[in-house]
Amino acid sequence: MIDRISRDVGISLNTIQSKALIGIGAIGEVPILLAKPQAYMNYSGESVGTLAAYYQVPLRHILLIYDEMSLPNGVMRLQPKGGHGHHNGVKSVMEHLDGCRNFPRLCIGIGNPPGRMDMRAFLLQKFGAEECEQVDAALDQGVEAVRTLVLKGFNGSIDRFNLVQKYKHHKV
Repeated sequence: MIDRISRDVGISLNTIQSKALIGIGAIGEVPILLAKPQAYMNYSGESVGTLAAYYQVPLRHILLIYDEMSLPNGVMRLQPKGGHGHHNGVKSVMEHLDGCRNFPRLCIGIGNPPGRMDMRAFLLQKFGAEECEQVDAALDQGVEAVRTLVLKGFNGSIDRFNLVQKYKHHKV
């Protein structure tokens, strides 16, 4: 998602800082810092917390983007705040933001492992063709959702990303 945002809004990820690949630019007139942690996902909070402190980013202006097994593949959800839902990366971010959970999140569903498949094996496997199409559509929607969120904040216009896209291309 960060790579797609970077490409679509023209912000180069060209600097390493706090164990993250970062890029600074703007969406419209709003300054943006994109950060793509380079550490293992379970430790991504180290980058987020350090960068937020260094750039003095208020929590409400942090948008955490992550994959979510509890959502069907390619389904996107945008929320103003929430818990970690047993997601170790989100838990790490919350820990490095002094336990705070009041920051926006953009989740993209990857579905659950089929049958008794090991969760780690599921997370490391490549997407099939249909799954790639679903995730690609969610990434396109994600860029538009980020633009809308940055320019208009959480309001009625953001709800369309949680409702319209929800089961558009998915088997329920």
